[in-house]
Amino acid sequence: MLVGIVNVTADSFSDGGRFLDAEDALAHARQLRSAGADIIELGPAASHPGAQQVTAAEEIRRLTGVVDRLVADGVPVSVDSYLPETQRFAAAQGAAYVNDIQGFSDPAQYEELALSACRLVVMHSVQRAGPATKVTTDPAVVWKGIEEFFDERLAVLEAAGVGRERLVIDPGLGYFLGAGPEPSLRALACLGQLKVRFQVPVLVSPSRKSFLRALTKTDLAGIGPASLAAELYAALNGADYIRTHDVAAIRDALTVFKALEAAKAGV
Repeated sequence: MLVGIVNVTADSFSDGGRFLDAEDALAHARQLRSAGADIIELGPAASHPGAQQVTAAEEIRRLTGVVDRLVADGVPVSVDSYLPETQRFAAAQGAAYVNDIQGFSDPAQYEELALSACRLVVMHSVQRAGPATKVTTDPAVVWKGIEEFFDERLAVLEAAGVGRERLVIDPGLGYFLGAGPEPSLRALACLGQLKVRFQVPVLVSPSRKSFLRALTKTDLAGIGPASLAAELYAALNGADYIRTHDVAAIRDALTVFKALEAAKAGV
């Protein structure tokens, strides 16, 4: 499943301000949908280090007139927010997914989540709370933390009545795992282990992330090939959802790969 990113923000690291207007956000969402996105994810606040703090009221204002119109058009919508009020708004508007970078950390919210219809993208981060920060981490320690986090969080959500079939996990990448590229590379390399251990779909979002820019010494303008390489690797190694800025690139890459595999099987 390809998840097209629409940042309805003033300061997202890759495209802040471009889609803050509702009509611009809708146009971009429809463009991504035409390019092959199965799901459109709307982000009403940035989460990179140094991102502006945005209230739930402002997140909802940014989403109003976007979520409802996409849902009315039959587009599966995800909303990326860790604020309960925004998540509640998204569910009421008919969003199919809610994506929480804090991994739904508030037990007081669980009864309400259990009664909602949304699928929940439970994301891990070393910060545990709030946006990403620049911290030095050890890949082995981070990986152990990922496994422990999902062991605990999935168990408590299920115990609260959230069906396992509604859960999607995201190990986090880039600054959500650490300042260097090694923890992100470890997480991508071990996607298969995550699927075997937790038996739920896995979402990843390497698109334009800091670890790729650090690894290739490339700026945002030239990071497309590195993003595509990481996305293709993830898709071929267990990821069920690829969250991306460039839907067409990964769509075409997967089309060519599948055609080559079919040709190989026929030889």
